[in-house]
Amino acid sequence: MMRLIREFETRALALVREGLIVGGTHPYTGQEAVAVGVCAALRTGDQLTSTHRGHGHVLAKGADPGRLLAELLGRENGLNHGRGGSMHAADLSLGILGANGMVGAGAPIAVGAAWAAGRRGRDTVVAAFFGDGALNQGVLLESLNLAAIWRVPVVFVCENNGYATTLPASAGVAGSAVGRAAAFGIPAETVDGMDVAAVAAAAGRAAARARAGQGPSFLECRTYRFEGHHTVERRMKLSYRDAAEVAAWRARDPLLLDPPAEAASIDAEVAELLDRAEEFARAGAVPAATGASRYLYADGLRARAGAGA
Repeated sequence: MMRLIREFETRALALVREGLIVGGTHPYTGQEAVAVGVCAALRTGDQLTSTHRGHGHVLAKGADPGRLLAELLGRENGLNHGRGGSMHAADLSLGILGANGMVGAGAPIAVGAAWAAGRRGRDTVVAAFFGDGALNQGVLLESLNLAAIWRVPVVFVCENNGYATTLPASAGVAGSAVGRAAAFGIPAETVDGMDVAAVAAAAGRAAARARAGQGPSFLECRTYRFEGHHTVERRMKLSYRDAAEVAAWRARDPLLLDPPAEAASIDAEVAELLDRAEEFARAGAVPAATGASRYLYADGLRARAGAGA
């Protein structure tokens, strides 16, 4: 799965350069061990909320690569008929409640979903992914507070890749990530986010606590994005990261842990899968302008004639 996510992102970058993914993407390259480790601890009926850097989460939860790629291309055969794009892909049938372009905005959705599942007598666990940039967002702190009070089965997953866009976490976060959770009495631990086995073990412990009715947990996964915050960085030629720092983290690439022979076999399988996925995505129809308001309302209502004129 980590290799599938890595190659998916590589192809997405190529499609951005080709101009087929309009607006660019936020690559997940380098952080694959977090998504795969956490989702390995989730069951089929569990749910998650994602971020603007969410392709890895969506794939790790089981989304079809072809439909996700088609969504990035803005095609009708995408997960959300091309309306969600890179930052808002969702698949409710798989428990993927959506990526989210608003920093930290997935946390309250996760708390609400977990609370609702509990009201229905389900043992659903919800994973809420967010980056270190969300640690200072009020909506995240409010979510931690409610989750602790209501003892909802949420696993808060902070993907601390060291930077909120270009701002180093060390310059923007007072105290620590786990300290935020500890203030609300939520069990928290820091995990090596470049080690998929370590992440899976920690997520497994957190999920077990949640299913046992012991409430939320908080994981800070120390990881690193190998690419820029957004694909536009290449054109802007930003230089906020030292080359030696990037090289040091690349030496800890979680995908280097596989035996070479096994990796080659997996890579061939992944390449074939993504060849089919890309063919499917490219073949999708571009939504007609006349259908711009479709899927806007859950109940099927349409905007009044002349509205907005």
